[in-house]
Amino acid sequence: MHVCCVEDVNFKANVTEEEFLPRQQGDLTMDYDILRSYESEYYAQVRISNHNSLGRLDNWKLSWDWMRDEFIQNMKGAYPSVVDATDCIYGSQGVYYKDLDFSTVLNCEKRPTIVDLPLTKANDSTLGLIPFCCRDGTILPPSMDPSKSQSVFQIQVKKMPPDLNRTEIFPPQNWKINGTLNPDYVCGPPVRVSPSLYPDPSGLAFNKTSVASWQVVCNITQPKGSHPRCCVSFSAFYNDSVIPCKTCACGCSGRQICSSTTPALLLPPNALLVPFVNRTAKAKAWSIMKRRTIPDPLPCGDNCGVSINWHVSTDYTKGWSARVTLFNWGDTNFADWFAAMEFAKAGPGFESMYSFNGSSLPTPPSTSTATSNTIFMQGLPGLNYLVAERDGADPLKDPRVPGKQQSVISFTKKRTKGISVAAGDGFPTRVFFNGEECSMPDILPTSSSHITDGSPMILAILLGVAVFMLMQQ
Repeated sequence: MHVCCVEDVNFKANVTEEEFLPRQQGDLTMDYDILRSYESEYYAQVRISNHNSLGRLDNWKLSWDWMRDEFIQNMKGAYPSVVDATDCIYGSQGVYYKDLDFSTVLNCEKRPTIVDLPLTKANDSTLGLIPFCCRDGTILPPSMDPSKSQSVFQIQVKKMPPDLNRTEIFPPQNWKINGTLNPDYVCGPPVRVSPSLYPDPSGLAFNKTSVASWQVVCNITQPKGSHPRCCVSFSAFYNDSVIPCKTCACGCSGRQICSSTTPALLLPPNALLVPFVNRTAKAKAWSIMKRRTIPDPLPCGDNCGVSINWHVSTDYTKGWSARVTLFNWGDTNFADWFAAMEFAKAGPGFESMYSFNGSSLPTPPSTSTATSNTIFMQGLPGLNYLVAERDGADPLKDPRVPGKQQSVISFTKKRTKGISVAAGDGFPTRVFFNGEECSMPDILPTSSSHITDGSPMILAILLGVAVFMLMQQ
């Protein structure tokens, strides 16, 4: 017996599949997946994924708005920053859930703020045991460690009438996420996408779909009127003055008795180790020594928590070298820190880094802020901790001491034909620290060997001719 099947071109299926929008790319994406759904509650999982090679979050805080009077019954892998059920007890939730013990409810705010749990809770049977949870709020870029580029937590949500149906689920709106000394992210609305796939908990070789899924896409942006939180200073072996961070590079308050528009005073190299409030005497003495005018009032400081000095150390026929120094002037320790330097020409000549792990970033996707001329650096294992500012040896006399990390970097000129280090090609055009783009100086150190004005040379030639004629006489 043979069976022949012929397609019926006029057939129309009675069951229609729900159409979902395609998943989008972004610097940061968040998935809101419904794992289990009941009439009056559901369980959701939130996955925060970093896709930007220079993006990062430290001590992340996530907030959103409930639109249907929902509230948080329980959580695993993260926790509300405020545990409070007062709004439920005195609100409509308390009227409907008369028999619910609200002492076990975590949060009833219309806009809760959620924070990550510490590492010690990763294996806690009550709060942890969620893959990719409990990392002190740190989400690294995938270029550093793909396994640490995401954070996951689960949440039990109670619903309110008239949404008492398994399929009546409304995701929270107005998502906002930020961190400490990290880029600013702007997030779009939740978009319904195809259900996410999860490995079956039994261990069998098949996947299980979520009940429903929404995706939130966030991109790095620079808010209007905002200031950077890190800055860069320049110095070079051919100039004895340091070009410091710009005046008010990270903002200034109006209560300071200083000028927010006057350019920062050039400094002697040892002044970089001194907090700004203790630099005045050194800056004035250096200006007097170099016969520079001292403005009145003096320029304000940079007010940055982190500053980075880029120093061109050597320049020879086949290559050159630089020294990068990171200063932490704040009270926050930075574990697993990273920095990135973007160059106009020098990037392809990168050879090696001696005290940091350094590498050239490949050409990134369109969502990345980096280019192929970007050098990525991080601390070596066991040395990747940029400590906070601390007291000097004698707190009553000595100024405070910043946390500091330093490395030398070598470059070759084989792959960068025509590069002129002292003319400016040896300095980065953009600098990032933990994903935050830093404020850059407006000028570069100058070298007497790169004077474009020909009059000094002409004067020297004329003087030589005159001396020669006198000798002949």
